[in-house]
Amino acid sequence: MAKPKLSTVKQLDALPHTGANNKPERYGVEGVPGLYIQITPKGSKSWLLRVSVNGKSRELGLGGYPEYGLKDAKDKAKEQRAKAQLGIDTKAEKEETRAKNAAKAREADAKAYTFEKALDDYVDIKRATFKTYKAQMQWESPVRRYAFPVIGKMPVDEITVQDVLKIIQPLWDTKNETAGRVRSRMELIIASAIVRGYRKGDNPARWVGNLAAVLPPAKAVRDVRNMPAVPIARAAEWFAELRQCAGMGSRALEFLALTAVRSGNVRGATWEEIDLDAGVWEIPAERMKMRQAHTVPLPTVALDLLKALPRMQGNPLVFPAPRGGELSDMTLSATMRRMHAAKLEQDGVGWIDETSKAPAVPHGLRSTFRDWAGDMTEYPRELAEMVLAHTVGGVEGAYRRGQAIERRRPIMEAWAAHLTGAEQESGKVVRFG
Repeated sequence: MAKPKLSTVKQLDALPHTGANNKPERYGVEGVPGLYIQITPKGSKSWLLRVSVNGKSRELGLGGYPEYGLKDAKDKAKEQRAKAQLGIDTKAEKEETRAKNAAKAREADAKAYTFEKALDDYVDIKRATFKTYKAQMQWESPVRRYAFPVIGKMPVDEITVQDVLKIIQPLWDTKNETAGRVRSRMELIIASAIVRGYRKGDNPARWVGNLAAVLPPAKAVRDVRNMPAVPIARAAEWFAELRQCAGMGSRALEFLALTAVRSGNVRGATWEEIDLDAGVWEIPAERMKMRQAHTVPLPTVALDLLKALPRMQGNPLVFPAPRGGELSDMTLSATMRRMHAAKLEQDGVGWIDETSKAPAVPHGLRSTFRDWAGDMTEYPRELAEMVLAHTVGGVEGAYRRGQAIERRRPIMEAWAAHLTGAEQESGKVVRFG
């Protein structure tokens, strides 16, 4: 049986939900076609109007009861019906207005969404990929140092290729590896912001089809800018002078020379990574450039150096700075600059690279080792490359699986002997292979 149409306020007030089902129930209202009062199972009531606009059925909400009384509902219903007859789709207009307001809100959010915020959000999303807080800080640090002064406060949606170039170009020739890290991390951060709707269009930090068109390939830059190295023939003389220098920075540089690793590996080294009894140093993957763990067989000279070092209570670092944190890369570089200045004053030559004629730098010690291994020994090439933690492919890659630690130990002892002058003193001929 059809439900009776309501015509009075008294009928509305007394209207119950029948409880026949757990859905809202509707009752027609006399006087306006398509006008209904809807009541929920909990007893709340609201007005609905069904109309046809341009052949499309529409259902419009007209407000709740008793906020809007019977007369109010009829007046609004008649107004909406008149609009419908003129082809005005009120519901579509509301949806369009809502969409425009949402777009404006998103645009406002994007304008307020800075690169600094984008970095924080990216790190939050990817936090599980950083094994330690220190690894996270090492990932963030280059971006904060080089990108933040230029685009940190800038909305991500406004960053241009020119802005990225302001950051990358000054570093590209002189600190190419750092520039590459900053660029790739900026690309990841901005890509994340794009996916989450804070930016439209291309990623300005993208390399392929973008920055590659205006910057030389990294390999070409690195090939041209070999790090100035101490000449092989003068390595023992340089090392002897280094051992006369005081300070933790000098000891860190001495350890770096003996192990042929990168500055960051030495500065971040912890006692937990070093097994003095086994004579090995295990550098975890997160502290390696290629993100692969690297084991260094420590020569006797390096072990003696470590055993003589003072230990700062509660500090895990092998070479801590005076205030307890990591030594800066500048500390090791400054040690070499002072050594060069002192030698220059003494002999007018100093410690210069024979090819570039530039003063030797810490990273150049890896080149000194590689030149020594290639020019003055018969050790297999793959062993020298593995000492430097370079990727070894092909047949050579077979050695990589086990890292050939014991095969590398003799080459490390021979290198230490070269640095300390023990080869010349003993007159001993090193056996290779």
